[in-house]
Amino acid sequence: MLMQRGIREADMTVTADDGTQLAGTLVMPSGPGPHPAVVLLWPTRMDREGDLGKARFAVGRTLAEALAAHGVASYRFDRRGVAGTPGQWRAATFLQNRSDSAAALRALAARPEIAATGAIGHGEGALHAAWLGAHSSAAAVVMLAGHAMTGEQALHWWAERAVADLPALSRLALRPLGRSPGEQVARLCARIRATTADVARVYGRRVNAGWLRQYLDYDPKPDLAAVGVPLLALTGDRDLQVSPDDLEVIAALVPGGEARLLPGLTHTLRREQDPQALRAYGEQYQRPVDALLVEQVASWSAAHLARVPVSGLAG
Repeated sequence: MLMQRGIREADMTVTADDGTQLAGTLVMPSGPGPHPAVVLLWPTRMDREGDLGKARFAVGRTLAEALAAHGVASYRFDRRGVAGTPGQWRAATFLQNRSDSAAALRALAARPEIAATGAIGHGEGALHAAWLGAHSSAAAVVMLAGHAMTGEQALHWWAERAVADLPALSRLALRPLGRSPGEQVARLCARIRATTADVARVYGRRVNAGWLRQYLDYDPKPDLAAVGVPLLALTGDRDLQVSPDDLEVIAALVPGGEARLLPGLTHTLRREQDPQALRAYGEQYQRPVDALLVEQVASWSAAHLARVPVSGLAG
C-alpha cells in the first residue's frame, strides 16, 4: 500500500459476473476500521479517474481523498476496455455496466475492514448508483448530474441545447432539408434501435449500439421510486447535458430524497461564470473540480453512512 497523508491506497481487482477482471483503486482512511465505504461510478468508456482521452475529468482521486479525510473508504475502477480493465468498451452494454457496478459494491462490502457501503455516481454512473440504492445493500447514494428522464428524452433535451450552442454555420449543417434537432435525434434513435449487435455501424461509424439501445429505453423513475435509503442529488444550473429541473422529480420520487441545485456548476463539475457553452469544456478541465461540491459530497456521505449500525449491515 502507498501511504500519503495517512491515507492508504492500493490496487484492487474485482471479478465481474462474467469473469472480467475490473481493475481499480481502493483508498482507505487513516486510523483503525472498520470504515464506511463507497463505490465511485463514472459513465461508460471512462477510466477510474473519470478521464476520457484528452477530457481530463480528474474527479476520482480528488473525491477519494476528500472522502478519506472524512473517514470514508472508496473504490473506483476502469470501465471495460479502458486502461487496466480488459475488453472492448464499444461492446459493453448499459446493463453490463450496471452489473459491474453491483459487483464492485459487493466486493467492497465483503472486505472485513469495510462497514456500511454506498454509491456515488456521475452521469450514467448516477443512474447505476440510484439503482444500487433500490436493489442492493447500498446504505446511501449520491447522484451527480443524474437525470429522471428516459435516455431518449435526455438525448433530446441535450441536443436542443448543444445545437443552440454551435456557430450558425454548424447549426445549418446539422439541419439538412430543414430538419430540427429533435427530428435529427428521432432519426438517430430509430437507426440505433434498428441494430441488433452490441457494436454496429450507424451513419458509417462504429458505435456502442447495445449500450445505446438499452440507455435510450431506460426509465429511471421506477428505480428512483424504489430507493429506500438516503439519496442526495446534485446538479448545476449551468449543466448542458442534464436538466436541472429533474432535481424536483428525483426529490418527489425518492422518499426522503434531498436535491440541491448548485449555482454556476456545469456538467464537468466545475464552476462557470460565462454563459453556458459546450466548447468551454476544454478550458474547464484545466481547473480543479469544484471544492464546494467535493466537500458537500464527502461530508454528506460520511454523515449518512455513519448512521448505519455495524451489527445491522447486510452482507
